[in-house]
Amino acid sequence: MAKSRIIDVRPAGDDHQVLTVTGSRTAKGERLYRRKPCATCPWRVDAVGEFPAEAFQHSAPTAYDMSDRTFACHESGSAKPATCAGFLLRGAAHNLSIRLAYLHGEIHNDVEDGGVELFDSYREMAEANGVDPDDPVLDRCRD
Repeated sequence: MAKSRIIDVRPAGDDHQVLTVTGSRTAKGERLYRRKPCATCPWRVDAVGEFPAEAFQHSAPTAYDMSDRTFACHESGSAKPATCAGFLLRGAAHNLSIRLAYLHGEIHNDVEDGGVELFDSYREMAEANGVDPDDPVLDRCRD
């Protein structure tokens, strides 16, 4: 398994931070990813307020067209980062890194919502969590 490495840390509110992490794959070379959204997944409509608006501002580039950044599950941690199931279901359609991962068989069609309601887009999720709709960080988000 490729060892993960933290390459950037940005504070997000008083009790949170957003990490940029590289690496971490299974022994077979597959990308690590969640199959269902976790209980406090920010993509869940019923999990609004778990994270400060600043976290969504930092993570907005994951929703930009042809982005090579992905949105990781906060529960997976930095030692074994895994792509968020909510992101795969609602925010990754225009993400280059994820599209290539599907193409190369690193992610399979085995991700499901687990019966919970998810936001339809990154913008919708970010705004519900306090990001101003006119914030320029959302301008490039694909809906």
